[in-house]
Amino acid sequence: MRNFLTNNREELVSRCKSKVALRPRRAATEHQLANGIPLFLEQLIRTLAAEEDDKPAESVRISGPSGGDSLALSEMGMTATAHGKELLKLGYTVDQVVHDYGDLCQAITDLAFERNAPFAIGEFRTLNRCLDNAIADAVTEFSFQRDTQIARQQSLDATERFGFLVHELRNALGTATLAIHALELGNMTVGGATGSVLKRSLSSMATLISGALAEVRSGAPELRQTFSVALLIKDAETAAQLVASAAGCAFEVSPVDSLLAIRGNRELLLAALANLLQNAFKFTHPHTDIALKAYELGEHVLIEVEDHCGGLPPGIAAKMFAPFNQHSHDRSGLGLGLSIARQSVEADFGTLTVRDVPGTGCVFTISLPRHSLQ
Repeated sequence: MRNFLTNNREELVSRCKSKVALRPRRAATEHQLANGIPLFLEQLIRTLAAEEDDKPAESVRISGPSGGDSLALSEMGMTATAHGKELLKLGYTVDQVVHDYGDLCQAITDLAFERNAPFAIGEFRTLNRCLDNAIADAVTEFSFQRDTQIARQQSLDATERFGFLVHELRNALGTATLAIHALELGNMTVGGATGSVLKRSLSSMATLISGALAEVRSGAPELRQTFSVALLIKDAETAAQLVASAAGCAFEVSPVDSLLAIRGNRELLLAALANLLQNAFKFTHPHTDIALKAYELGEHVLIEVEDHCGGLPPGIAAKMFAPFNQHSHDRSGLGLGLSIARQSVEADFGTLTVRDVPGTGCVFTISLPRHSLQ
């Protein structure tokens, strides 16, 4: 077998590549096979040579004992481990790790049959031992790396969900604080528009906390409904006027068709719009204006927030919706507002995009499927 493998090494590698290429979503490259079949063949040949020379210790050092060694990897085990790790990085599944070595076994037996090359029983046992150890080590490393990757992603997801809760609670608390301050300065009652902003902010905080508790218990609840775009804009306007006054900016809101409607989670979409407005007030130049409008365009409703931030630096538009990204010297936030807004909009089958107006500012656009209240 040793001579057979040595003389037909390139043919066997070529056959393995052909088998790999036939499998769905799997292309064979030298990079993919660098720690796989070629090295395995070389180590198998040296294992067979060690056994022919009656050097069992050398054979075990190269390819490991029967049943593997949990305390120390053999030379073959180390390269198989690297192969399993590489295949995970390339996006493959655990069955493809096993198939890589199975392809070689089939290629050896097929070619031996074609060339009428008989092998001794002991050589087959060595081949099976090497395949068994290599597959076990490759799969073990693949599974370990995959589990680590999943755990890391779950940790990131949990951090992002916690960040969402903290961010939205802080927004609602900030609006409530502005409302209380306005009520105190104007000596007003809570029965007016400013009082409504306070009540709505407190209600938003209660909803966020209730939703978080519900998700912990049994998963996120379904809260989609069809509602008026005009009333949504009115709610956003009332709260935003307080922020506009504090920021020293003008705030313009265009009239909205009273029959226009959208379907989704109203609280989350209102929070998404509030995030866009707060972002606009944060970055727009002093004494400029922020514009909010909503209108229908074909089968969609567009809600636009336009600011006067002076325009976006090159390359920023593509990155600004990523979580925990902050693009100014003001680090008071978490860098989650735009990311949360986009997630909320996309959860209701919409899109959130930004258009740069060089030298002037930018326009954030929420697009959602259009519904009607009739």
